[in-house]
Amino acid sequence: MPYLASIHEIINFAGLALDVVGVLIIVTGAVLSTLAFLTPWRAHPLTYRGYRKNVGRSILLGLEFLVGGDIIRTVSVEHPSLENVFVLGLIVMIRTAMSFTMEAELEGRWPWQGRSLETPSPSESEDESAQS
Repeated sequence: MPYLASIHEIINFAGLALDVVGVLIIVTGAVLSTLAFLTPWRAHPLTYRGYRKNVGRSILLGLEFLVGGDIIRTVSVEHPSLENVFVLGLIVMIRTAMSFTMEAELEGRWPWQGRSLETPSPSESEDESAQS
């Protein structure tokens, strides 16, 4: 059935497109954050902590797209096997663990922990001190 082959190609292209977008987000975020960090004429210079936070955010967002691409490609396999599902599960678990630990490092709390009303997040207190 020729239309199934074209659908399969479209799905594979969608997975590849998500991978490319994920990589572009990571690279662009890292480059822009580095330029902002190294640019001396900025009104509010970016601190090292702010730099790490910006790079981390771009990595987290890029990882979301990369996981999406992995899921789409695994679903689109012509002859799915249990091994493909296990590999996908392992990839998703590793990337999810990376996302959780990066968010905990960036925000100073786990993603499922609520932010208290009295204490601002590390980024908010850093932003306030940069504006002073």
